[in-house]
Amino acid sequence: MGRFTAIIIAVLIAISLSSLLVVNEGERAIVSRFGKVLKDDGVTRVYAPGLHLKIPMLDKIKFMDARVQTLDGAADRFVTSEKKDLMVDSYVKWRIKDFERYYLSTNGGIKANAETLLQRKINNDLRTEFGRRTIKEIVSGSRDELQSDALKNAAESAKDLGVEVVDVRVKQINLPANVSTSIYQRMRAERQAVAKEHRAQGQEQAEIIRAKTDASVTIQTAEAERIALTTRGEGDAEAAKIYADAYTKDPEFFSFMRSLDAYKASFSGKNDVMVLEPDSEFFRYMNSSSGK
Repeated sequence: MGRFTAIIIAVLIAISLSSLLVVNEGERAIVSRFGKVLKDDGVTRVYAPGLHLKIPMLDKIKFMDARVQTLDGAADRFVTSEKKDLMVDSYVKWRIKDFERYYLSTNGGIKANAETLLQRKINNDLRTEFGRRTIKEIVSGSRDELQSDALKNAAESAKDLGVEVVDVRVKQINLPANVSTSIYQRMRAERQAVAKEHRAQGQEQAEIIRAKTDASVTIQTAEAERIALTTRGEGDAEAAKIYADAYTKDPEFFSFMRSLDAYKASFSGKNDVMVLEPDSEFFRYMNSSSGK
């Protein structure tokens, strides 16, 4: 009898324990019975964190995570307003807001179903935003505006899933290989055009500087030649004046010195031949009779 009582007590304890529903912090639970969700006045009963009662063996529990979730899917292809393809890698922060709607729209609160539906909605919203912008606008600084607009649209479109979209972020934007090559070639052509223009401007400035330098050199050379000729003329005039003064003081001595210079110049070579009369004026100072 005692053993039977112990068994009954153990069964009662087991039934009591199995009738307890423990919902942890950060979770919510929905109970279904005989395939139908339990409702209170037509509203699905959602169990908050804490200890609750259930009917063992009959009630089925679906726990749902109430914390913020991260949906980081694969990169997808988007088309800009200029019909250029972009490979966009993004992620979404979301959480369940309406647990009843979430449970019903995801076929029993299945997270994979929720993420698939949410990813589809987010991609549609991003596709719309990318389709309104050019590559230059997307890359040059309007990404924050794009993300903000996508977040607003996603928050609205995700309501029918019972989900609140907390944030939408674009992690990386890549160009497909063919588009990257095309843009690179265009950018290279633009840079080459700019370089060619700068080079032409530099050559033009170089020609201007060279012309100014040549003109300055020509002017300075001409001025130097003028000064040299003036100086040379003044020197020749001064020499002529000195010679003239010397000649007027002693003409005979001046004539003698000039004759000596002429003799020196005439007899400087070994093969010089001169045919002159002995009484020529050239030999005036070499003639003994003239020396008396």
